[in-house]
Amino acid sequence: MIKNSYIYTGTVIHKRFKPKIHSFNYKVFSLLIDLSELDLMHQKLKLFSYEKFNIISFFNKDHGPRDGSSLNNWVIDNLKKHGIESKNIQIKLLCYPRIFGYVFNPLSVFYIYDKNSELISILYEVKNTFGEQHVYIFKIGENQNLIQHVCKKKFHVSPFIEMDCVYFFRLLKPNNKISVIIDLNDREGKILYASQDGIKSDLNNKNLIKSYFKHPLMTFKIILAIHFEAFKLWTKGIKFIKKKIKIKNNITIEN
Repeated sequence: MIKNSYIYTGTVIHKRFKPKIHSFNYKVFSLLIDLSELDLMHQKLKLFSYEKFNIISFFNKDHGPRDGSSLNNWVIDNLKKHGIESKNIQIKLLCYPRIFGYVFNPLSVFYIYDKNSELISILYEVKNTFGEQHVYIFKIGENQNLIQHVCKKKFHVSPFIEMDCVYFFRLLKPNNKISVIIDLNDREGKILYASQDGIKSDLNNKNLIKSYFKHPLMTFKIILAIHFEAFKLWTKGIKFIKKKIKIKNNITIEN
């Protein structure tokens, strides 16, 4: 039985505040995967495969070092490098799965728990449509239910937003609901609000089939929506910002 991995069904919202207002939202489902249960998921779920093509699948190379190697080892190595407890930990990853072999995750979140099931670290894995990735690593203080982090933007994501900006992350600990909120501010104020919420359901064959049929081409829809919304921003006359630096896969530790 899959005990520590779940499906979260909800909504993604994006709202831009300047120089012109622009917003959109779409329905999604995500998986919160306990990395130690991936082999079990492969065995128990008919629609799901690990490191193998299926209607729904998960591949290590979509995350972390992006080379197909162990995500568990990658997380542990990075925790050690940055002085965060890495023994007897539990690693959960919130992400979209592949559907018919395709996925694009603008943001994936690694939740790191200690041996007492206390959240001790968060890794925000941000991707852009150029195949690049940046990971922001944060420590978590004790007894934080609402998790808040602030850091400078260090990675080119949208071609319509300058680099000189600050992220403000707000998360709830995954429970019956999940919530990830990002505000992006420049020196004059808020540029963008983005959020993902979801309601938890057990990860079993029935619920996974239901999630798939409600969102049959979800991962294709996400990448099409990104490009379609970018086109609409361009038609509104919002300045196109050329990407100046090529960063394949960078990691920073934040306070």
